[in-house]
Amino acid sequence: MSAPYPFTAIVAQQDMKLALLIAAVDPGVGGVLIMGDRGTGKSTAIRALAALLPKIPVVAHCPYNCDPERPPGGHCDACKKGADGPIKTTKMGIPVVDLPLGATEDRVIGALDIERALHAGEKAFEPGLLARAHRGFLYIDEVNLLEDHIVDALLDVAASGENVVEREGLSVRHQAKFVLVGSGNPEEGELRPQLLDRFGLSVDVATPQDIKSRVEIVRLRDSYEQDRDGFAKRWRRKESAQRRLIEQARERVESIVTPDGVLEFAAGLCLKLGTDGLRGELTLLRAGRALAALEKQDVLTISHVRSVAPMVLRHRLRRDPLDESGSESRIERALESMDAA
Repeated sequence: MSAPYPFTAIVAQQDMKLALLIAAVDPGVGGVLIMGDRGTGKSTAIRALAALLPKIPVVAHCPYNCDPERPPGGHCDACKKGADGPIKTTKMGIPVVDLPLGATEDRVIGALDIERALHAGEKAFEPGLLARAHRGFLYIDEVNLLEDHIVDALLDVAASGENVVEREGLSVRHQAKFVLVGSGNPEEGELRPQLLDRFGLSVDVATPQDIKSRVEIVRLRDSYEQDRDGFAKRWRRKESAQRRLIEQARERVESIVTPDGVLEFAAGLCLKLGTDGLRGELTLLRAGRALAALEKQDVLTISHVRSVAPMVLRHRLRRDPLDESGSESRIERALESMDAA
């Protein structure tokens, strides 16, 4: 298997790369929505990031990627049945699972294993894509074209972190916690508000318009296509440095101090913009702390919150028929007015 394109070799698209790094440091931010032009490196970036992350420990032969560190009673039925003694563990790369547009609900959430039912007369569960994506990334290209019944299934699992299947005489429950990454072209339709709200971060990507960036992208990609392993080897040092930064940030993020003044700033910004609920403030804090951890800081500052505000709030704003400016402009105006106050 050839080496994936290095994350550190991706040119431009700073917002997209930062959003993915934040989600890697703290998966609890709720995933990343990437909208914009085709051919701007969306799928390349998510696969490159997954390859950059450290391998995770899993229970050997577990179809649900169970964490060996979970209490014994918290493992899935497959782990419990196969555990005659101490649980055997192994390591695997962070899973990146594609959810194709034409996937059936059975393929996504899992269903009866027909082959075992016919040949052995057993009612057995065949895990779906959500099981494979547990503790990794679930990537949906053209997410705005996803069928409603698949969206409903995703919303249920995203809210609970658990997939429950009750059908054909089966009753199965397993964990399904993943970083949801969606991409699409806004010209092809909008996302349902319920699904849009589940994405913690949203970024817009566009084709670079300067010749220097375009030439650099084409040059690097062409070099990668000619010798993938050799290209990856040349970027190994930068990849290792980026990997260490992510690992250190993941260890640091839980201890980041959040001053009351920063909380008040985040709440005031969301109030000024009229966002619904409190998810905006909560995501601002989580994304800001992840950014602070990436910058090797110990305290969350207003500057961190300002930096992540556009990607956290742009998709949470209500439409104002009297204001034709874009959501990012409204956020910038709100930030400026808070500075002036």
